[in-house]
Amino acid sequence: MKAISVFAAALAGLAAMTPAAAETLAELAGHTHIHGIAVNRAGSAKLLIATHHGLFAVDEAGTATLVSPVQDYMGFSPDPADPLTYYASGHPPGGGNLGFLATKDGGASWTQISPGLNGPVDYHAMDVSPADPKTIYGAYDGLQVSRDGGRNWTIAGSLPEGLIAIAASALEPDRIFAATQTGLLVSADGGASWAPLQFPGEPVSVIETGTDGALFAFVVGRGFVSANERAPGEWTVLSKDFGEAIPLHLAVDPKDGKTLYAATHTNAVLTSQDGGARWREFGTK
Repeated sequence: MKAISVFAAALAGLAAMTPAAAETLAELAGHTHIHGIAVNRAGSAKLLIATHHGLFAVDEAGTATLVSPVQDYMGFSPDPADPLTYYASGHPPGGGNLGFLATKDGGASWTQISPGLNGPVDYHAMDVSPADPKTIYGAYDGLQVSRDGGRNWTIAGSLPEGLIAIAASALEPDRIFAATQTGLLVSADGGASWAPLQFPGEPVSVIETGTDGALFAFVVGRGFVSANERAPGEWTVLSKDFGEAIPLHLAVDPKDGKTLYAATHTNAVLTSQDGGARWREFGTK
């Protein structure tokens, strides 16, 4: 019976890899959920969008094409050191957890690098340290950390209450930021302990690090804000022009720190060309 199950799973996997027809971002948003977004650093597509039903490459016109097996990529992070390498975690179509996955070909094929600690894990919140790409953080039964590119994991510490998202520092591999339902937190010891950083009592829906120590966040009721890791107490409101939309995922172009991309809770994909001051729907002029 086990052999039959394995064979059936293999056939399902082959079927899941059948290329899908291209569709608009609006069409994509109508049948799936966006769980992550990254700038595509190799190939013609502009963005890679991780969803409940696979990884999609999106071109400048906003046309999305499935490039991966159909599975749920709940966590999704690029490797800052390799433009073809991305990491993910989530669920296969038949249920269960995928553990910690990696692709070395831009998303076409994925391999489980590790089941994670107490796994197989399902890292909903995860990030790779730009300061040391071998350091990777994932939220599952506590904050887990790998120091060898995802092969081995340990518990770094407990998760902040009301955690929504994490972002690894671009300057220090042991510094990590947490967006929570009651403010923005920071850890200077790799997640062993947490301290309030800004916006106490306010929901912070996303946190992301950018080039040259830049920090970007969205504070519900306040707007899109920025600071610098070197002066993390000095925040500037860049934009309030989101209406009822709440950004949940953010990507910064590594070649141009002023070009940003956001995915909102309504599955809309937005872009800013001026560091977050003005936003428009991606794929429109």
